[in-house]
Order: sequence, then structure tokens, then C-alpha cells
Amino acid sequence: MSSNLLEGDTALVTGAASGIGRGIALQLAHEGARVILSDSNTSDGQQASDQLRDQGHDVDFIDADLSTKEGPGELFRKASERLGGISVLVHCASPPRREADNVLAVEDETWDQMLAVNLRAGFILAREAGREMIARNIRGRMLIITSLHAETPRNLPHYSAAKAGQTMTVKELAKAFGPHGIRINAIAPGAIPGGGFDATGAGIERLTRCTSLGRLGTPADVANMAVALLCDRFSSYVTGTTVAVDGGIALHNWIEPVEL
Repeated sequence: MSSNLLEGDTALVTGAASGIGRGIALQLAHEGARVILSDSNTSDGQQASDQLRDQGHDVDFIDADLSTKEGPGELFRKASERLGGISVLVHCASPPRREADNVLAVEDETWDQMLAVNLRAGFILAREAGREMIARNIRGRMLIITSLHAETPRNLPHYSAAKAGQTMTVKELAKAFGPHGIRINAIAPGAIPGGGFDATGAGIERLTRCTSLGRLGTPADVANMAVALLCDRFSSYVTGTTVAVDGGIALHNWIEPVEL
């Protein structure tokens, strides 16, 4: 049931074609925000947008490749123009990660793409949003979806490095934008099927056993926390922090021994 916590807000959500990003876009729309969904997966992103529009929500879709030099800036300009300004930014986009891309195997191109989409694009989008919010005197809010692996090695060095960089970027942005009334936080999800890992077989059973609450998470679990962090009713005095939405999995040593 919607409580219209974000009524009047205009939001851009990256990585919104599936998984956590799609779940967040859905929940923001349910809470009254006008939402631009963005993703490099045009077909799934447009389908997600059409589904929300059919439910009566004010949404649109913009395809964007955030790995390119021009991609983040172009996306922000297009989204801001369509919405007439952005008051909420959610950066969830991240390239697919493969378990085979370990320390010895990850290619330079794969490393560069992971850092470009997660870290470089996230910073550029937040910087441009901050500039606009300050110029328009908007008390905006931003959210970056990072990872538990910002602090826990996973033998996916490009992914862990990108997420660790995001965590510090959130702190830097929060410190810089706070005096202007702009808040920025992060969420570190746990094991969320559809959130970037292979949710099949024995691995699922093992992850479930290692989760204190005894179940894997859902995109809705993350989306509900996203709404809480993006609305002033529940978090007007919260900025620069990372909230784990993980069912307690970080309390356990759930990472398999490294084999090179």
C-alpha cells in the first residue's frame, strides 16, 4: 500500500531493467515519484517502464551506456530535461560479473568497464545532480547501491575495488553536499537473486544457511530501505552512511576459500 512518501519527487534510477534497480524504480513510482528508468538493456528496460506506465505511474525509459566517456553526462541531461529537474538519484547500474574473473584471470577491459560503470559514472551522475540541486535550491537525495564486498574480498578484484570506491565516494559527496541540504547514502545488499549472482543449485542452499534470517533477500527488501533513505520522513538526519540489507549474512564467513 502506497503512502506517497515521495509525492512530488522526480527520480532517475540507473540499472533499472531488472533485479534491484527495477525493484527500486517500482517502489519509487508506487510512492508517488515521477521516475526515469535507465539501462543499457533496452528491451528489458522499456518493458519495465511500460509495465509501470500500464499501472498508472508517470515513468519513462532512457537507454544509456554508462561505460562510455559521454554516457553519464548525456543520461543526466536527458533525464533532467524530461523531468524538469531531478530531486532523487539512484545509481544501481553495474556490469555483469563472472566468477571466473579472479585476480589472475580478469582482463584489462573487464576491469575498466566495471570501474567505469560503478565508480566513474556514479560520481559523474552525482556531481551533475548536485550541481543542479544547488543551482535550483533543491534539497535532493541520492543513493548508490554498493556491496558487502566493498569491505570483504571476494576474489573479484575489479568488482570489490569498484564497490569500495563507491563507499568512499558516498562519504565525500555527503560531506560536500550536506551544507546545501543534499543527502547521499548507500545500500549494501546481501544475497539477492537477480541482484548479480547465479541463484541456482547448492550455492543457494549454502547462502541460505549462512544468512541469519534463514532466507535470501528480494529486490523489494532493498527497495523498501531505499525509500526509507530517500524520504525525509524517516531519514532526514542520515547522510554519508552505508546500510547493509543482508539478512545478517555479513555476520558469517560465507565466502568459499580462494582457488587460483
